[in-house]
Amino acid sequence: MAIALIGFLSGCQYEPDNVSLPSASFPTTEARTVSPLPEDADTGTVPLLPENGDIDAGTYLVLATGYTAPFEITVPDGWSSESGEVLGKNDPDHPGEGAVYVAWWPADYVSTDACEWVGALVKVDPSPMSFVDAMAAQKSTVSTPAVKVMVGDYSGFEFDHSVEGDVDITACDGDKLCIHASSAYQCSRWYSTQNEHETYRVVDLNGQRAVIWVAQYRPPINPELTREARAVFDSIVFTSDK
Repeated sequence: MAIALIGFLSGCQYEPDNVSLPSASFPTTEARTVSPLPEDADTGTVPLLPENGDIDAGTYLVLATGYTAPFEITVPDGWSSESGEVLGKNDPDHPGEGAVYVAWWPADYVSTDACEWVGALVKVDPSPMSFVDAMAAQKSTVSTPAVKVMVGDYSGFEFDHSVEGDVDITACDGDKLCIHASSAYQCSRWYSTQNEHETYRVVDLNGQRAVIWVAQYRPPINPELTREARAVFDSIVFTSDK
C-alpha cells in the first residue's frame, strides 16, 4: 500500500509494511504504529513522541516499531511528526513544501538494483554490516565508505547515499529508484529526483539492526535547514538498561 504523506512529506511516498548535509544532502512509507509503552515503564520526565502533527520544541522518547531499545531525540520549533516514525520540517521560503526530515521506519529489504528493482528486493541479515554492504553494492546509487559511530550506548556505522551519475529515473521501474523496503513486493523508500540524498546510521542493538536516516530534497535549500536537520539527527541517543 502506498500513500502520499501530506505537509513536510508532500511528494514523498512512505509505505512502511512504505542531508547529508551539503556534502551528500538528505522520503517514503504504509502507516505504521509506534510500539505502546508498557504499563509498568517509567519514562521519567521525557514525554513520548506524538505520532502525528506539529510538535513543541524539546526532547522526546521514541519507541520505534520492532526496536529492542528506545531512543531520545531533540527537536527545535517548527517540526512535525508523521506516523511516529518520521520527523520533518517545511522550507519557510517555499510554504507547504517539505525540505528535510529524519526517519526510522523498518528497512528489512534492499534492492540489488535501485532502478530495476521489481523482483530484486532482497532480505538483509539483521546485522548492521549486512545492511551497509547491501546498500554499498546497490546498482544505480552510490554510498560513501561507512565509518564507525556510537549512538548513545550502542555502536554502529554511518554513510551517505545518493543517486549514481546521471541515471534516468523515468526509465526505472515505477519511475523511481527503490532504495529499501519492508517487504519483498513493495518499495518503502525511493528517490524520484536526482536531488535526493541521505545520511544513514545503522545501529547494532545487541544483534538487532536499527536504521535511521536524515534526508534533504528539492534543493536549492536553505543551508540553515540542513544544519538543523543534522542537529536533530545527531541528537538521537539509544539507551540501554546498564
